[in-house]
Parts: sequence; structure tokens; C-alpha cells
Amino acid sequence: MAEEDMLLMDQEDLKRLSVIEKVVEKRITQVEAGVILELSDRQVRRVAKRIEEEGKKGILHKSRGKPSGRATSEEKREKILRLCRQRYVGFSPTLASEKLFEIDRITISRELLRGWFIEENIPYRKRKGRKHRKWRQRKEYFGEMVQIDGSEHDWFEGRGPVCVLMGYIDDATSEVFARFYAYEGTMPAMKSFKGYIRKYGLPLSVYLDKHTTYKSTKKPSIEEELSNTVSLSQFGRALGELGVNLIYADSPQAKGRVERLFRTFQDRLIKEMRLAEVKGIEEGNKFLKKYLTVFNRRFKVEPAKADNLHRLIPKGVNLDNILCVRTPRFLRNDFTVAHENRLYQVENNIRSKEVTVEERINGSLLITYKGRALRCHEITQLPQKIAKPREIKMRKTYIPPQDHPWRSLRIPGPLPERKQEEAFAGAL
Repeated sequence: MAEEDMLLMDQEDLKRLSVIEKVVEKRITQVEAGVILELSDRQVRRVAKRIEEEGKKGILHKSRGKPSGRATSEEKREKILRLCRQRYVGFSPTLASEKLFEIDRITISRELLRGWFIEENIPYRKRKGRKHRKWRQRKEYFGEMVQIDGSEHDWFEGRGPVCVLMGYIDDATSEVFARFYAYEGTMPAMKSFKGYIRKYGLPLSVYLDKHTTYKSTKKPSIEEELSNTVSLSQFGRALGELGVNLIYADSPQAKGRVERLFRTFQDRLIKEMRLAEVKGIEEGNKFLKKYLTVFNRRFKVEPAKADNLHRLIPKGVNLDNILCVRTPRFLRNDFTVAHENRLYQVENNIRSKEVTVEERINGSLLITYKGRALRCHEITQLPQKIAKPREIKMRKTYIPPQDHPWRSLRIPGPLPERKQEEAFAGAL
């Protein structure tokens, strides 16, 4: 047998050859060989006959070294690689294979495409190595805990402004709710939370990081220290009034589900919006409503227990009265309130020195007292102060009288008459 043929054999081939040779030499029966090799006696006879005719290389399969009949044609391969270099730039093999099937009707395995990417040096985003973390069991019920976070990114790849995606993901089912906003702050957080609870209801708890929007950095006052309470952010105060528990994460890895969601969206969602030519926040939010329906249907999982812990919004609760920014302000003697460099005239006659300014998520502003809205309007024109001309006062020069002590100054000691005159003049 030629040396190049021996190199084609692996350990399994050598094992089969040693057993079949014993069959050819009639040292064991075909049935015994079939039991050893887990083959039928018919297959053993076929292999033994081939070895008798061709020698040891007869143990090799006839298709060894030949191209597969199911191999992708070179023309199809070039077409797929051209699309991946032009239309699907930066797509991972998994996402590229999905888009090739959905849009171009080309069926291709993601692993085969991955091999082509490596051969052709086509760059794509790869997973980074990560530290070992202790695994945490998912919550058992839908609505038991929702992870919330915001991700600032160039979501529209220059077709629109850099903005923030506020993302919500249920810990038990991985069902996702998300909306685009101009920044990550109190108002976007309240707007997105209002959209979430109108769709799903009030969750039992939310899992947040320690961004100043969610956790106040204000030092507790003496009253708060005595009552063993902590300062709450406006968002934390609103969720507390709605009966939603706040859980703060000590690290990004602790809320890894929502962090991984953003990593997925920065790959998949961006490219989907690129194909749909989405431009701007408004178009992005319209696209998200359709996209998340398909995304959740595909990627959400069944919870361990079927009950839903989301609560309906209680009747009579006005969300706008709760999901707002409340700021205490002093009421002046002329019943005016200063807020954000603006002056407001309160028309109600109330006996109080303090009122509350409420900034609503719809952009309106109310001044309230004990939960009751007061009639008020903004004072747009203030009286201009008349600038008085500045008086310039001339400083008088002090001239000492003739009998002032320094006029009679004398230098003591036996100095010469000329030195005495110079010293007397220097003292003057």
C-alpha cells in the first residue's frame, strides 16, 4: 500500500482493517466481526471482499477525498460572499444567514458561512471572553422582576441623532419592551415606564443600576436619618407610590440579561433598521413596535410557573400625577413662585409658604398644594429696573496741620549738619 494512502486512514479505519483482515484469514467469523465493529454481517462481507480485491486501501470509503455531492457551487458561493461584503457588511454569520434566507431566498448554513468568513478574512463582531460569574436562577413568574437600563449609542448609524434606547426585559421570560429617547434621564425613564405598564401592568419589582436617574446621590437629612429612610430619586419616589419594589445592582454583570440584550440589539437591531432605512427617533419607535413583536415571539422563553404577577393599574389612579417631577418651592408674599428661571403668578389665596411644582411627562407644568392644582400663569414680562448714573466721588487729600508731630521730627545723635539735614528730609 502506498504511503499516501496510509496517510488517509484514521484510527477508526485501522481498527476496522485489523478486524476485517482476521475475517479474510478466517480466524474469526463474519458475525463475530460484525458484533465487534457494530456492523451487519452483510456489510462485513462487502468490506472483506473489497480488501481481497484491492488490498488494504479497500477499507477506505469510495467517496474519501472526493467533493461532496451536496457541496455549494462556486457561483453560489461567490454570490453569497458578494452580498455579505456589500449589503450585509458587519453582519455576523448567524444574522447574515437569516437575512440571506428572508430577503434573497438563499439557504446557507451559518457554520458554513462562518468558515467562509474566516477563509476570506471577512470581519464580523465576535464574542469576547468573559470572567467567571455565579449563575443566578431566573425568577419563576412573569412580572416578578423586570430589568431596566438605558443604552446610549449611534443607533441610526449617522442617519439620525445619537440617542438612548430604554430597554425592559422580564427576568422570567426574556420578553422585551423598548423605546428610543434623546437622553437617559428622569422624564424618558418615566415615559418608558408608563408605556410598559400600560401594555403589561405593574411589575412586582424592577432591577436597576445606580445611575442618578434611578438612585439619588443626595445625602440623607437629619429627619431621614432619624426615621431610618433614604433619599429617593424622582423615579424611585414614583415607583414607590405605585407599589413597585426597587432593587439596585452593584455591577453591570448582576443585571446581565438587559446588558446582553443591548449587545444583541447593537448587532441585530441596527442592521435591521439599516435595511429598513429607519431615520430618527420617531421612525425608530414605530419600527420597534413591529420588530419587538417578532423578536419576542422568537426569543422569549416559558416561565417556570404560569401565573402572571403584573398588576392592573388601580382605578382612580392618575399616572400623570405620580409619574412627574415634583419640586417644593416657596410662595412669596405677592403669591409668585420662581422655578427654573421663570416666574409664575398663583391666583388662589392660600395660607401657605410652600407649594409643589409638578413637571408632567407630557410637557405641562402644575403648581399644587396638598395635592390640589392651583390656578396660575407665567409672568412673561417683568418691569425693567432703571439704571441710575453712578456718582464719582473725589477723594480728598489730607493735609496735616503745621503743628503735626512729623513736622517737628528731628534725628537724634551727633550727626554732621549736612547728614542731619539729609536724614530730616528723608523722614519727610
